[in-house]
Amino acid sequence: MARYPAVPRVYDYLKDNPEAERIYREISQWGGALVNQLDTRDLKVDAAPSTNIYTVVTISEIGRPKKGDIAYAASAGKFRGYVSTSTTQAWENLN
Repeated sequence: MARYPAVPRVYDYLKDNPEAERIYREISQWGGALVNQLDTRDLKVDAAPSTNIYTVVTISEIGRPKKGDIAYAASAGKFRGYVSTSTTQAWENLN
């Protein structure tokens, strides 16, 4: 998981300036809430599988494959990976 920066504290300026202290607290709270949301999103992304692995008779059974999906085509006896680039969108044999 990523490490997000905290709002740095400028002690000398804040100790004699209550308005600056209030602004610092507001910015610090906002930053803390943002880091919390980013950490929560990171956990969701890290827990999600990077690919889907299908077991099918033929790859034509898979309606809308996504880049990185893997299928075992039983009729061909092969694993295939879905490649999607600007020029190519096709299933490629992995073995």
